[in-house]
Amino acid sequence: MRIVFMGSPEFAGIILEELVASVTCEIVGVFSQPDKPVGRKQLLTPCYVSESAIKLSLPLFRPAKLRDVENIDIIKALNPDFIVVAAYGQILPKEILDIAPCINLHTSALPRHRGAAALQSLLLADEPYAVVTAIMMDVKLDVGDILGQLFFKHQGDARFECLLKRLGFLAANLIKDILLNYKNIKPLRQINADASYAKKVTKEDGLVSLDSAKSLYLKYKAYYPWPGVYLQDGLKLKEIEIVDEKTVGMAGAISSIDAGSVVIECGVGKIKILKLQPQSKNEMDAASYIRGKRLGIGDSIL
Repeated sequence: MRIVFMGSPEFAGIILEELVASVTCEIVGVFSQPDKPVGRKQLLTPCYVSESAIKLSLPLFRPAKLRDVENIDIIKALNPDFIVVAAYGQILPKEILDIAPCINLHTSALPRHRGAAALQSLLLADEPYAVVTAIMMDVKLDVGDILGQLFFKHQGDARFECLLKRLGFLAANLIKDILLNYKNIKPLRQINADASYAKKVTKEDGLVSLDSAKSLYLKYKAYYPWPGVYLQDGLKLKEIEIVDEKTVGMAGAISSIDAGSVVIECGVGKIKILKLQPQSKNEMDAASYIRGKRLGIGDSIL
């Protein structure tokens, strides 16, 4: 079957690579986001899907605006049986939705967590199951009928980046099964009354307090590696663990110090900081930071 694939980050790239490996799929075109400036030198850099398409010698299109007439004409000329979409980053206009069945792969148990930051919202809510849902696409965001879902119970310390990669492989298995059995699937309408929304993550979302160890740790998992979590003074907490969820303490007080890490009290609970990064400085182990500040047990890190 002829597939047009649309996606941009690694999650989508994993799906693309798995579809290419499938003997039943012919990828006739790949659409990804345009190259973007990255780093201090602002070098134009392709996204993960673009790199995969180039490596696999697939026809690659990187339009700034998918809805432009010339891009719609390109997709029509490719004559796809299906259009598969995963974290593409642009909304598909009705003119494209009408070309072929458009299937979107979304990282939540829709209708929960509709929107751009579905997996982050799942982690923030401390939900035990990671889920990928395949839906028929609609002109409205994430409201289409459900074609299938797969899920697994994740480890409590799993961070966003790790979970997203695993969901990529899960999504690939799901879409391959749906494409093979599409004619026999009876789509299920989403119950809008059960819907929740996951707003786009911003850098400011990474600001944390030491009021609650559990709340801080959930944000750390959800926002790893970007935007990361940081305190009001800009101190970035690069690697942490939760060691206590219930003990009432003095927020910021140093509870213990070992060779490379420091245990800090929160208003409720304690966290262990293994690595951190002060503003305008390199990442370092937490114990070295504490020694440099001449702090000891009972002192405040704040």
